[in-house]
Amino acid sequence: MTDEAHARTPPKLGGVVPFSSCDYPGHLACVVFISGCPWRCHYCHNPHLQSRRKQASSPTWDDTLAWLHGRRGLLDAVVFCGGEPLAEYWLPHMMKQVRELGFRVALHTGGAYPARLKQCLPLLDWVGFDVKAPFASYEAVTQVRHSGKSARESLHLLIESGVEFECRTTIHPALHDETALLQLAGTLAVQGVEDFVLQPFRASGCASPLLLQQAIPPDWPGDATLARLRRVLPRTSIRTH
Repeated sequence: MTDEAHARTPPKLGGVVPFSSCDYPGHLACVVFISGCPWRCHYCHNPHLQSRRKQASSPTWDDTLAWLHGRRGLLDAVVFCGGEPLAEYWLPHMMKQVRELGFRVALHTGGAYPARLKQCLPLLDWVGFDVKAPFASYEAVTQVRHSGKSARESLHLLIESGVEFECRTTIHPALHDETALLQLAGTLAVQGVEDFVLQPFRASGCASPLLLQQAIPPDWPGDATLARLRRVLPRTSIRTH
């Protein structure tokens, strides 16, 4: 789609969560979901947001912006997530509008669109960057060839920007054995990443037989694996919510 065509198309929202205390650590935020994602990650629990179309039940961006006007002083921030929020042509403009209202701006992304991330970085206060796997192994998670190349480029842009961020990985033993996790931690450490969060797989919304048919051991990934990871990246943690 050309820029002219994009300009005639309003933002495609997939939903809005008015209040969240867990999507931007330390801040009370409104979460705006953007529809559309070029990847098909096995563990995706929002498959309805993969298609690039506005969800019928979602408010428009204009309605959301009007609602935010009345939440100044009550909310700290607005978080854009998805799907993949960088799929939205209007995202940099939306972020500018949010900043003009006095809110902090955060982004959850897998980095599928480095050029748009570069546009957004000057407008961001914090980024939750979803690292799927060691970059050479991305296709095993995303089911899309060369997806690791875009993710690697985006992470480099993020690190160079100086914007505060964390890297997090949704983990499942069918996708990430200990060797893969240690390789990933090593790659992130070399690039200067300090905060690495492991997020255990959630079955809710997931449709992948590969993951749903394999039981997860109750103690996985286990204290020994975590200890090895922390020798590489001391600020490795597990987030269960």
